[in-house]
Order: sequence, then C-alpha cells, then structure tokens
Amino acid sequence: MTPALEAAVSAAVDPSLALYTDLHAHPELSGQEERTAARLAAALAAAGCRVETGIGGHGVAAVLESGEGPTLLVRADMDALPIAEATGLPYASRAIAVDRRGDAVPVMHACGHDLHMAVLAGFARAMQALRGSWSGRLVLVGQPSEEQVSGAAAMIADGLYDRVGRPVAALALHVSPEHPSGTVLFTEGTGSAGADSIDLAVRGVAGHGAHPHQTRDPVLLASEIVVALQSVVSRELDPFAFGVLTVGSIHGGAKHNAIPDEVRLGINIRFFEPEVRSHLLAAIERIAINLARAADVPEDRLPVMTVLDESVSPASNDTPLVRRVRAAVEAALGPDRVGELGPTSGSEDFGAFGAIEPPVPLCYFRIGTGGGQLHSPAYAPEDPARAIGTGVGAFAAAALDLLGAEPYSPQRPAK
Repeated sequence: MTPALEAAVSAAVDPSLALYTDLHAHPELSGQEERTAARLAAALAAAGCRVETGIGGHGVAAVLESGEGPTLLVRADMDALPIAEATGLPYASRAIAVDRRGDAVPVMHACGHDLHMAVLAGFARAMQALRGSWSGRLVLVGQPSEEQVSGAAAMIADGLYDRVGRPVAALALHVSPEHPSGTVLFTEGTGSAGADSIDLAVRGVAGHGAHPHQTRDPVLLASEIVVALQSVVSRELDPFAFGVLTVGSIHGGAKHNAIPDEVRLGINIRFFEPEVRSHLLAAIERIAINLARAADVPEDRLPVMTVLDESVSPASNDTPLVRRVRAAVEAALGPDRVGELGPTSGSEDFGAFGAIEPPVPLCYFRIGTGGGQLHSPAYAPEDPARAIGTGVGAFAAAALDLLGAEPYSPQRPAK
C-alpha cells in the first residue's frame, strides 16, 4: 500500500468504526431503513459527497467527483434481519420492529450490512483525501431490502442511473466469517446462487383434538410434506446439478387440543440453472397437492403455493474486471491476503445493478471477518476495525486503478 493510500485508509477507520457500532445498535428490517439511510447519507455528505435519498424506497446514492473520467458504482446494503442478538457486545441490538405480517420481532445485523455501510463511508473519506490520484465519478449506493432481494431492482426502476449516471462497472463486497480477518476473496464467473421464497398454505379441516377422525389435520400433513421435500434434491436432481430446498419456518395452531384449519410453511430454494429452479418449484407443488389428496383433504382445501416477489437470478462476476480488481488489491494489500472463493449457495440481488442493456460489469468479493456464521444470533466480526480497514483499502485500491492513468472500459463481446 502506498503511503498516501495507507494514510487515507487509516484516517477513515475510526469514524467508520463509530458509524458501525451505531448502525449495529440500531438495525432496521427490509423496507424500514429510514434511520439507517439517514445515518449513512449524513456520513457520505460529511465525506464531501452530493447525496440523494429516497430512491426505490430508502435507497441512498452519493456522488463524489474528481475531474473527467468514467463512472464507478460501489454498493453497500443496509437492512437487517428478524433475529434476537446474542453476541453480548456492549453495542448489541435491543431493537424490536413490526414485520410485514404485523408481528413484533427482534432485529439484528446478523449479515454484516452494518459493516458494509461503515466500509462505504470510510471509502468515501479515503477517496476524498486521494482526489488528486484519480479522475472520474464515484457513485456510492446504500441499498435497501437486500434480504428480500428486491432493493437493487427497485432502485434501478426508480431511475437510479438517470439520476446519477450509468457506471462502467459496479463493485460490492460482503463479509465472510469463514475466512480470517484481513483477507479478501475473489470469484470469477458465477458468484452466488439464484433464489426464490415460497409460502405454502397447507389447509385442512379443523376440529377438536379428541376427535381427530372428524378433521383433516394440516399439522400432520405439513409434517409429511416437510419430510417428503427432503428427498427432492437427493433423488430428483442430477447429482452434478446444484440445488438447495430449505423449509425455514412452520406456523400453525394456537391450542394444544384444537386441530387448526391451516399451517403455513416458509420455503426457500437455491439454484444456478433455471431448469433446476423450475424442477424444484414443480416438485414442491406436486408433493404438497398429492400428499393432501392422499390424506383425503377436500379439493377446495388443497395446499396453495405462492412464489413471493423476492426472486433473484444467479449473480455473475465479470472475469476481466475481477482480474483487474484483484491485481490492484494484491498490489495494495499483498498477495498473502488475497485468495479465491468458489460460487456460494448464498443469494444476492447486487446483480440487478448490472442487468441492463448493455450490461454493467460486476465485481462482488468477500472480506474475511471471522466471528461465527452469517444469520446467526452470535455473529460479530472478530476485529471490526481491521475488517473495515481491509474493505476500505480494497475498494480504494480498486477505484484508484479503475479511475487511474488507464481508466477502465468494459470489454464488449463482438456482435
């Protein structure tokens, strides 16, 4: 790392760490990121950016300019999860929110989005300090509703690129607790899986628990469906195909001796290929309906499957862009801190920022944090300051190269 870059990154860490602890203590659910967006917008404005808010919901876009040159987009996501924090941190979240079903739920930053925003703000500070070393425009995006894989598309639909300009490339990072703090991991090609969330209403005929023969029990039926779904991937997909089918929630009934009329299953699928997606969706519906018929559920009470508006396609990294960014990061941080990572089964809607015509090349990489497992009540980076410094350094090294003496230009395939 050059002395100028090292000084700019070091100066950005403490303000970003303060922002991180504040955001961690005050998380907000998808679509509810009002305070979060205001805090991030203020931090970006303090770094010298021109800031616009309210894009696609609570989306934030900040612009930092330094002469003539290409436009580079850098994104951080903002939303948190309905999880009760168990880290024991002095700044642990005690937040309670009302979710979209009207239930009061605890809220926690269990996926690192608080750190992503802290890195974005630190990156803005560092690039402001280094303005004599790059030429062009930085568009720094705070994206809402990533956990519902809908915020990126909403920002694009709300005219993000009309407001701030179309970028030549887009960058994003994500924490990786499986890797040591201070490391940076790159993936060429497909980086994350596509995903769908499905609500399955398993309906029956309600009645008294003492007279089960007079009912059609949806609790038993839902249980049979959950078990039967476990064989779809192992027995219906090609062994070399990638697919995941998870039943993440089951809700039904209110009384020990009362059989309810409905049980709700929350199901999630992951895939790389559209054919796998189609097979998984068809299998869920086929198994649910036919098990219900086998249980003599009336035809007008058969299960109802709803694919939620939270679908996302697999995200693909642009290989030439990834290689250029990786080379810049290796030069800045050292090759011993940079590595490779294969495609992950996690899903991400960052791809929507590139899904226009012509496409915007994407580079989505990971930074190691240690600290447990994502979406866990106990997840927390082992050393937030080191992770922030790594993220700021990686983004800054990439931006200085892409907006430097040889500005980045996308490689378009020949027609």
